Amino acid sequence: MSDELRRAAEVLARADEIALACHVNPDPDALGSMLGLSVFLRSRGARTVCSFGNEPFEAPRWAALLPGSDALVEPRTFPKRPTVMVTCDAAALDRLGMLAANASRAGELIWIDHHRSNDGLGTIPLIDPAASSTAELAFRLMLAIGGEVPSDAALCLYAGLVTDTGRFQFEAVRPETLELAAELRRYPFDHTRLVQGLYEDNSSAYLRLLGTVLHRLSREPDADLVWSYLTQADLAGAGVHATETDDAIDVVRTAREADVAALIKQQRDGRFKVSMRSRGDHDVAAVASRFGGGGHRLAAGYTSAQGLAETVRALIEALRDGPPA
Repeated sequence: MSDELRRAAEVLARADEIALACHVNPDPDALGSMLGLSVFLRSRGARTVCSFGNEPFEAPRWAALLPGSDALVEPRTFPKRPTVMVTCDAAALDRLGMLAANASRAGELIWIDHHRSNDGLGTIPLIDPAASSTAELAFRLMLAIGGEVPSDAALCLYAGLVTDTGRFQFEAVRPETLELAAELRRYPFDHTRLVQGLYEDNSSAYLRLLGTVLHRLSREPDADLVWSYLTQADLAGAGVHATETDDAIDVVRTAREADVAALIKQQRDGRFKVSMRSRGDHDVAAVASRFGGGGHRLAAGYTSAQGLAETVRALIEALRDGPPA
């Protein structure tokens, strides 16, 4: 990736205005990489604007922990034809939601991602499936551009790194990953406050809803699957926003009786988002790709337009028929 990294660094080093976008319903890696890079580029004198293609445009609760949020704008005010645009953590064009059209019209499109299922888009693709996170790639790009990395940028990248590695538990963690964590940790930001805000800041309403998820837990032994689900009625009844349930899959995946865990959540449009995790015996990215999704070998997802029963049935069949990891 050295040639692409050099080209991206050259483009960003001379750009006066840069538009940055991350995938819809952003996680800390997506939002942290985007805002961290924005903070860094602003420190060099560039003007930046950041967004993600959700409608309605609502930042996750934990986004307040990340500096640089003043660069966030609603998708409708994002540049229609940006001269230079950067995408962060988007495995496919449709993951940009409303901003996909803007990306298609960009003069120079720097595509930063670490998903194995990436479509390889962008005029300059910075794609490394071996990277632990998009935050890792964003830091490499900052070093290639040169200059001091602000502490606020380091905080944003650390948020992406610590969450996308599952607090350094996941398969993608390498010695270089821990070295990067140590490098970022040298910057003077409140590490404890950040991690508490990311992992230890649940409402009692969410915890009760988590009880519903666990009560509904079902096991399919012949598919090596354990799964549960949430509907829009569940969220409305509990008074819980959908983004608050993002970590519920990490509780479901602790069930030792199955290799694959899935949490199926109904979206506002009625479709079902399927989030999957594997302990190692199944390639869930391959499963997700059968339904138009993607991700990593041990963590992937897709969206189903079928009803709940049909979605579960199709998932079970895919796991039964698919090859092991």
